[in-house]
Amino acid sequence: MNRLFVVILVGLLFITCSKIDPTGNSFYVNSAQGSDSNDGKSPETAWKSLERTNMKSFEPGDKLLFCKGCTFFGTLVLENVSGTRDNPITISSYEDGSGDNDLPIIDAKGFANGVLLLNCSHIVLSKLEITANGKGLNATQNNNIDMRCGVLVTTSEPKSFENILLKENVIRDIFFENEGFERSSGEVHTPNGTQSYGWGIRFINKTEDAYLKGMTVESCEIINVAHTGIKFTGKGKRIQNVKLYNNQVQETGGPGIQMSNVQNGHVKDNAVNYSGSNNDSRKWGRGSGLWTWGCADIVIENNSFRNANGPADSAGCHIDFNCNNVIVQYNLSENNAGGFCEILGNNFNCAYRYNVSINDGYRVKGTNGAFQEGKIFWLSGFAGKNNPRTGPFNSYFYNNTIYVKKDIVVKIAVDRASSGVFIANNIFYFEGKSELVIGDQYKPDSSGESLVENIVFQNNLYLKERDWPLDVLIQDSKPITGNPEFANAGGIEAEDYFPGNTGLIKDKGIQIYAIPNDEIGLFIGLGVEHDIIGNEIKGLPDLGAIEIK
Repeated sequence: MNRLFVVILVGLLFITCSKIDPTGNSFYVNSAQGSDSNDGKSPETAWKSLERTNMKSFEPGDKLLFCKGCTFFGTLVLENVSGTRDNPITISSYEDGSGDNDLPIIDAKGFANGVLLLNCSHIVLSKLEITANGKGLNATQNNNIDMRCGVLVTTSEPKSFENILLKENVIRDIFFENEGFERSSGEVHTPNGTQSYGWGIRFINKTEDAYLKGMTVESCEIINVAHTGIKFTGKGKRIQNVKLYNNQVQETGGPGIQMSNVQNGHVKDNAVNYSGSNNDSRKWGRGSGLWTWGCADIVIENNSFRNANGPADSAGCHIDFNCNNVIVQYNLSENNAGGFCEILGNNFNCAYRYNVSINDGYRVKGTNGAFQEGKIFWLSGFAGKNNPRTGPFNSYFYNNTIYVKKDIVVKIAVDRASSGVFIANNIFYFEGKSELVIGDQYKPDSSGESLVENIVFQNNLYLKERDWPLDVLIQDSKPITGNPEFANAGGIEAEDYFPGNTGLIKDKGIQIYAIPNDEIGLFIGLGVEHDIIGNEIKGLPDLGAIEIK
């Protein structure tokens, strides 16, 4: 055999085998059958406890596997541990042959966290169930800690940490306080309450010059937590490249999802229901389905936001102040007390487009403890309690379908601090009355003579004449009146708002263009290829969020 051929063949076999045989070892944990005196290297020699697991320093490619059907008490801690991009450290589950397919449970009752990832990179955490229902902190822990998280990803060193994937986990019943604890009535009036809550999944970059990059939460369930379901807290936009895909977030006492100081995020195919829940006295009882603050370059699409509750805030999805390039598109917003569109101050080039809103903004100030009006549409210059009102700047709102039933008074607020507004091709289907309200985030929005500049407001469809209140600072220059003849007006799904009045709707939209003096537009472009249900847009767009084929 040719020597060169042999060398090439051996080389190819080496490359092939190296790809097939990844580095790393597997370690097993079984609370029922394991022993901490075992080596943990096989199901038969599994470890027993989290205490033993936390003693191991894992290497790239290692797997830590918890036995299905078992419960483990305490906190799983990984500190200063890193896999590699090709060989992450994987934490997951295994079956022991008993037929029990229930996810392994980490029960952190009495502990600060269910899972703590501190200064970690290239970690996959999947197919675990995490709970922590009350008991405060055990005496052996730092009593200065009053925050409990199902999963906490955080930093303590000025380095870059990257590539954390949380996938197919269940986070449920996360509370700091014991059952029966009642919060003070004044807590819900504060911006965030105290920290003494339970938080589902938290990413906290609390270190100067540290970065969290490539944080992904996918196909997880977050159910029944005292405050926020998924929360990002950063500094100087040093949480970057965030992906939230296909998660179910339900019955959170605070917001479903909240992002602060995140740059470059994609939030897609999530279902958020009953944020701001008050069905447990330990919950905060106030929260939007999703909101951003101090964020840049975020796309929020194909999500559903339903049944947000609370005496303030509690919109389906809202854009808090100090953001730029936040795009809310292709979402379903239904029965959210606070409203649908909310863009606060010092925001630049943000947009709501091709969304369906159903019966949002029903809250009435002064009723059931509410201290803020619900609003279907709100542009506010509020940029912090002690800051001057400014903006929002260059807000785009087009091709949305908004339905509000007869017994809800539609409320609209536009601050004269706003500059640059584009409102076109929307369907405003208000069965009842509509009125101007003064936005009331700590103090009323400015009112009086219109000072709003660079307005494009035209070509929107209204069910009735003068459905847009005449005393709102901005007015439609070319309104259209008529009935779109929805397939099922009052239904709770996007498809219920398929318009049947072809002559009124089809190709009656205008092409979208940049607001005068806006040299940026939207960072992903002003035009779109399809509507909320996937229908292709050809030529002139139709009115509303759904194209007629």
